Amino acid sequence: MRKQKGFSLIELLIVVAIILIIAAIAIPNLLRARMAANESSAVGSIRTLNTAEVTYQSSFPTVGFASTLAALGSPAGACVASSTSACLIDSVLTAGTKSGYTFAASAGLTAGNPLPSYNVWGNPVGPGQTGTRSFCSYEDAVVRATLVAQVLASCPVTVPPLS
Repeated sequence: MRKQKGFSLIELLIVVAIILIIAAIAIPNLLRARMAANESSAVGSIRTLNTAEVTYQSSFPTVGFASTLAALGSPAGACVASSTSACLIDSVLTAGTKSGYTFAASAGLTAGNPLPSYNVWGNPVGPGQTGTRSFCSYEDAVVRATLVAQVLASCPVTVPPLS
């Protein structure tokens, strides 16, 4: 009697079915973990922007708070701190997109000289794919969160603090 070498078609189909079942269980968990990591990074970036705004306001009291990310950040290469590029945040955050989120800053709701307030916010690049919440903060430095259904263009007082 001759010995068979290799696997039968049934055995290969069973292995493929098992792999597909494991993938169907694991992939959604992987995507949720990735969204959670992106959201954690976004909260950290908002906190970094809060710290940078306070430092900027202390360093340039005649200007007040920064009204753009470019004023907080630095151009590529060596940086010399000034009120137009304070070198307080990295070039990735200065560009406005980091870890699946877009970030922006504005001069807040009131204008003046020096600028007395600021707003910073971050929205997911792909709502429901890179994150499920938007984050924002203003001069009280409390990070606030809202569902992606409300894409932020500033940080209104009605957005609840992050719990």
